[in-house]
Amino acid sequence: MDSRPLNLAIVIGSVREGRFGPTVARWYAERARMHGGYTVNVIDLADYNIPGNMTRNSDVERFSEQIAAADAIVVVTQEYNHSFAGPLKTAIDALKKEWHGKPVGFVAYGGISGGLRAVEALRIVFAEVHATTIRESVAFPLAWTKFDADGQPVEAEVVSNAATLMLDNLEWWGVALREMRNRVPYGQSVQAVAAD
Repeated sequence: MDSRPLNLAIVIGSVREGRFGPTVARWYAERARMHGGYTVNVIDLADYNIPGNMTRNSDVERFSEQIAAADAIVVVTQEYNHSFAGPLKTAIDALKKEWHGKPVGFVAYGGISGGLRAVEALRIVFAEVHATTIRESVAFPLAWTKFDADGQPVEAEVVSNAATLMLDNLEWWGVALREMRNRVPYGQSVQAVAAD
């Protein structure tokens, strides 16, 4: 079995001016690094020009390479109008096989619902690109009140425990799915490969 740490891509889903996502993502990336099972790559969609018409450009290629290299993905998503932001949907749709057979977790933030309606919408989207979503997530209702001036959660123990549980389960799925991807290319019959 491959014993290397998992390559975790943390995707910041909002590109709006004044967004809160980078604060949440910085905290979660720190937790993931402390966990010990991951190398961490933070991908900020604000740094990419991913065209809505699905044409390929150098930014799409760069994004594609980073998701293809990931063993696990965490999406940091806000909630706008009961769902997630359009640029995140465009980024997901811009790729295909790069998502296949990968586990995806969610860190959500927003108003009173903590972004969980966005997470539920994303679960359906990721199922369509053949990714496996992790049941556990981390949510920050009224997120702007949940972090101090240093970008740390004010209820640190509660959210740290939630983050650890999610990271543990994401690691389980990440190791299992990486092992299968190494043995059998996704989309091919396990029986057919075993018979060769």
